[in-house]
Amino acid sequence: MQSIPVDVSRLGVLRCAVAPEPKIANFDTGEVKKDKEGNTVYTVGVMVRQEARRVSVIEVAVPGEQPGVVEGVEVRITGLEAFAWAMGDRHGVSFRASAITPAPARPPAAPAKGGDR
Repeated sequence: MQSIPVDVSRLGVLRCAVAPEPKIANFDTGEVKKDKEGNTVYTVGVMVRQEARRVSVIEVAVPGEQPGVVEGVEVRITGLEAFAWAMGDRHGVSFRASAITPAPARPPAAPAKGGDR
């Protein structure tokens, strides 16, 4: 499976839509997925807003717990990669990142200058 690096600077505002949850490797046994280093893999639902009101939610797999990533918080994604996959007649794109962290708080917007007439 070929990985495609994603330029996150072109994705617009990123916000956690679904808090990190351990990714299940086997639903019958409840086995949790681990990466090559033995870290639990988590899935995070990330809302991507690119243009005005257009919003998409992508699920991103990430190794280890992601402290501070909770529903509603703006996030930064490091090392985002996309993977095209196909299984029989099903196909899609999955996403993986090396880390998801809360974005630094933005300062409040300054009031508009100019006088009321």
